Amino acid sequence: MIFLEIKNATVIGAGIMGHGIAEVLALSGLNVVVNDVSQDFLDRARQNVQASLSKMKDSGKINESAMNDTLARLSFSTDIKNSVTKADLIVEAVPEVLDIKRNVIMEVESSCSPEAIIASNTSNFRITELQNGSLRPQRIVGMHFFNPPVVLKLVEVVKGEKTDDRTFEAVYDLSRKIGKTPIRVVKDSPGFVVNRINAPESLFFCLLLDRKIDTPASIDLFAKSQGLPMGPYELMDYVGIDTVVHSLEYYAKELSPEYGKCSVFKQMMEQNKLGKKTGHGFYTWENGKAQIPSGEPSSKVELMDVLAIELNEAVKLIEEGVASPDDIETGVRLGMNRPFGPISVAQGLTNAEIKKKLEDLGSKFESSVFAPARSIAEGKLKEVISGNTGIRKEEKPPSTTAEAQIDEPVLMVKKDRVATVYLNNGRLNLLNSAVLDGLEKRLLEVREDKEVNVVVVTGKGTVFSAGAELSQFFSGGIDFMQASRRGQSIFRLLSEMNKITIAEIKGYALGGGFELSLACDIRVSSQEAKIGFPELQRGLVPGWGGTQRLAKLIGSSRASYLILTAERITGKEAFDMGIVTRTFGAETIDEDVQKFAHDLSRKVAPGAAYLAKLLVNKGSETSLDDGLTMEAISMGLVYGTEDLKEGISSFMQKREPEFKGR
Repeated sequence: MIFLEIKNATVIGAGIMGHGIAEVLALSGLNVVVNDVSQDFLDRARQNVQASLSKMKDSGKINESAMNDTLARLSFSTDIKNSVTKADLIVEAVPEVLDIKRNVIMEVESSCSPEAIIASNTSNFRITELQNGSLRPQRIVGMHFFNPPVVLKLVEVVKGEKTDDRTFEAVYDLSRKIGKTPIRVVKDSPGFVVNRINAPESLFFCLLLDRKIDTPASIDLFAKSQGLPMGPYELMDYVGIDTVVHSLEYYAKELSPEYGKCSVFKQMMEQNKLGKKTGHGFYTWENGKAQIPSGEPSSKVELMDVLAIELNEAVKLIEEGVASPDDIETGVRLGMNRPFGPISVAQGLTNAEIKKKLEDLGSKFESSVFAPARSIAEGKLKEVISGNTGIRKEEKPPSTTAEAQIDEPVLMVKKDRVATVYLNNGRLNLLNSAVLDGLEKRLLEVREDKEVNVVVVTGKGTVFSAGAELSQFFSGGIDFMQASRRGQSIFRLLSEMNKITIAEIKGYALGGGFELSLACDIRVSSQEAKIGFPELQRGLVPGWGGTQRLAKLIGSSRASYLILTAERITGKEAFDMGIVTRTFGAETIDEDVQKFAHDLSRKVAPGAAYLAKLLVNKGSETSLDDGLTMEAISMGLVYGTEDLKEGISSFMQKREPEFKGR
């Protein structure tokens, strides 16, 4: 499919979302006009964009030239007709009122190019409703950013009933080009994915107060004790109670009248207690922060209540064909700023326990909204989340270049006889289930590649790995133990592989990242790298081989000290202790390690290297006599090989060997 070329954009609405979207588009190289009815709104938007860009420059995310270029691509206008005349894309970001949005779209259509795309940033309204009465409904699509647009990665790309494929794919493609992670909402639904999953939660938290089950502060303290950055009521205060009420009213009309049962929120709106925007809501707001009373976390709400409600709504979305399980998982994780989404939760729980929890909630609150979805009621939870839904998933062609694999959690680049495996999970390259799956996939692939002699493991960017993503969902101790065993088995591929494996440590190698490096045959590091085991400070122990491999490497005394004190050491100190064998400068380590690996791949016979690895690793686990016997047997195995003949011949002829692994 040939995507439309989008160079010029217009954003209608200069509010928090509007000017944030305009900034994102301009940062990505588009010329952007920001339009609003008031010059005061535009002046405020310009100041906010300038402040945001200045903050990015000060933090080193962009340089001064990029900041100035972005500002130069932005213009501001109160004339809607002139604002949209040259636009390839018009993003509507006006208040969440259906009639206002429809009127803006009709006005835009009368002045824009026939080929222009009109994208709505609505968070709730079905795109099909915005297409009603349109002259070109096929050119209208949902492009829902999340607040703040400059920070959050998610964009929901929503297909209305009349949106054509060309428009839909053009906006999806653009969302990727501007650095966002889009998900496909292929069937129009109120709230799309993230807000649709939030809808029954909002009702749940309202009914808790309606029935005086507990206080907002206690429930928020409980939520924070579970690792969430904000409790539900603090978040609603931040968003605006009026916004929550309007959303529930819309869902009551579109999804179920039971969304209209909530009374506490309506009373607050009538009293103008809207949260942060009025200074008072569930809490008093001072200097942009909610003043939450101290107290004890609630004991009347369970984490499983919320997880079951989210999962139930996610299953409904899959059943309705709204989005794929993968896109739902990505949407909740990125849109709600969570470490995991409902699909991950489902994989760690049984159908029976989810069904029982939902039946209990439905009975307790006398609401069918919480009743088990059809697939859960029929015991088919695992089947429905497996992805056998017929919903299109983005196809990623196989490739050995990092550029083509850029969205994958683990990348691999092969050059000559060296394969470099890159962890690719954000700035810190944290290890989670997706990274472990990707690492296993790459290692199994390269293990069978007879053209590769050396494997380098490192992190994309300036950090090796700062450790495991601790907030992943686990349903219990057995589940956690199995995750430990899985990590151990994947790391073991490195130590038992028929290749020489090198860990290139830079930035941080902490916890699971340090354990990953210990599984490699050779460790090299920048002198400034920070290395250590912080597990005991988190109430954990190293669980991916760290206690065993480190003790075998440097002795139990030094290993005990590093593990029990959680002290971080530098790459230079690690070299002095024998943990790493070479150090390089931080600025040149990538280049230096590649040269080291390529030199090694040419001068060492791969078959002999594999046997030597086995002798070293297994020799420490057996007696000296047995080890010497294994060594002698290995000598017999290499005798008569082509590589032995080539090694001797090249030595006699004073040339570089050309080993074939035979």
